[in-house]
Parts: sequence; structure tokens; C-alpha cells
Amino acid sequence: MVKLTEVEVGRDVVVRSVRSTGTGLGTRLEHIGFLPGTRVHVERRAPLGDPTVYELRGFRVAVRRESAELVDVDDAHSEEAQSVDVTHTGDDATAAEKAQAIEEARR
Repeated sequence: MVKLTEVEVGRDVVVRSVRSTGTGLGTRLEHIGFLPGTRVHVERRAPLGDPTVYELRGFRVAVRRESAELVDVDDAHSEEAQSVDVTHTGDDATAAEKAQAIEEARR
């Protein structure tokens, strides 16, 4: 497991968890789609390295390094990515709610 910021451009990863900061930033990332089990493609980085553009759930989003540091990921082809734990580490959702959101997104 590595931080999203450590993944090279062009690689595909799967979100393992999103850490909470107490400021709501982790929850905000979850609301835009960074949920456990979500496949993310690292598309490109700005010339100075920040922000980075990620493609997930059919759209692209630019995320600053400080935010992406909160997202733990596995290589999309690893065994760990195939068995993602949906335990909640954010601010206000239960593990059951997160698992339900993941299932709905996969449909």
C-alpha cells in the first residue's frame, strides 16, 4: 500500500482507504469518488508537480498533493487490490454505508 502521491503518471491503482484529518478533507475526497475499491488512473501532473489529474468513475479531477496524501492505494493488478477492506476512516459514514455506495457505483 502506498500514498496516491507516490504513484507514477500512467499507472492504475485501486483506493484502499482515505484518512481523516479532522478538517473534513478526507470526507470531501470520498464525496468526489475516492472510495475504497475505486479504480484510479494517474493521468498527468502539472509542470511543477502539483496538482495531479486523476481519472476515476468516468471523470477527471485535479487534486493537490496535500489532499492526495490522504489516499492510500494498491496497484490495480495486485492481490491486495482485489480484496479491498471498506472500513471507514473518514468523518461521518459507516462501513455499511460506504460498502453500499461502492456497490451502487459498480452497477
